[in-house]
Amino acid sequence: MNESCLEFKNPIQDAISRVRFAPQSNNLLISSWDPCLRLYDVDCSQLRLEAPSEAALLDCCFQEESVAFSAASDGSITRYDLHSGISNKIGNHDDIATCVEYSTETRQVITAGFDKKIIAWDIFGAKPLVYLRNLDAEVESMSLSGYELIIAVGSSVDIYDLRNSDKCVQSNKFCMDVPLRCVSSIPYLKGYAVGSVDGRVKLEISYPSSSNNIGYMFRCHPRSRDGRNHLVPVNDIAFNPFISGAFVTGDNVGYVTAWDAKSRRRLFELPDCANSIASLTYNNEGQILAVASSHTYQEATEIEKPPQIFVHKLEESHLGSVSDGSSSRK
Repeated sequence: MNESCLEFKNPIQDAISRVRFAPQSNNLLISSWDPCLRLYDVDCSQLRLEAPSEAALLDCCFQEESVAFSAASDGSITRYDLHSGISNKIGNHDDIATCVEYSTETRQVITAGFDKKIIAWDIFGAKPLVYLRNLDAEVESMSLSGYELIIAVGSSVDIYDLRNSDKCVQSNKFCMDVPLRCVSSIPYLKGYAVGSVDGRVKLEISYPSSSNNIGYMFRCHPRSRDGRNHLVPVNDIAFNPFISGAFVTGDNVGYVTAWDAKSRRRLFELPDCANSIASLTYNNEGQILAVASSHTYQEATEIEKPPQIFVHKLEESHLGSVSDGSSSRK
């Protein structure tokens, strides 16, 4: 496996909140607390865009190759033209905006935040605010696949259908009321994985042409410290868009581990990072994994080591190591 560290002329000065690969290229979108949105071309190791913000950025996403959005600590939701660098605010939350996703199906920007609200912004219509939903708690994490919006609220996973958002389609309580840290939907199947603050991951996967659905929980990153189990939060989860059932988890002490959902086994582990794993993302072909090693906003301590972004080019042995060797694409 080949590993490289992204080099920036102006180094990232504060915590990295999110990294996301573009839909069709190896351009990497990076949001951070310094505060700035960056676009990095991984193929030629070049920074394409550096767009300063008025507030710390907690999340970012692509609409398409040339358009992106961010969610900021002042509640603002901003749209960026990645070619020109021009940005404009499309709306505001009443408190910190923590999550942003773009739905190609509904052509809406979906956001959530500490104001306990989910908002859908119709950026193409006359009315910017399509609907508003009040929740019982702050949204910690959010993921979108098709019409299915999955959010982590407290110790529950709530699922909404964007075609009818009046009520929650399904709500699943995590065991023992353990707070959730992250949720990730599966890009090619119905289902999700959720990570908790005590190191557990829960999987729920439905196969449309099979009754062999997957649903189980396991302890993901137990670490031995002084002869005792030391359980650390799972900060992010990313599914490989090309290999069915393959996903990676990143924890709060710098470990990234790859798993096979069907065989329930560990595939490989990357060399540990100096900081927590703040964010993970695969490119559209599932052959490149970007890892953001950084202090996270949930941590109270200041950064001791500078944040870094590592790019791992996966070898055939890793891509083909899933139990049944199946691909999610035909």
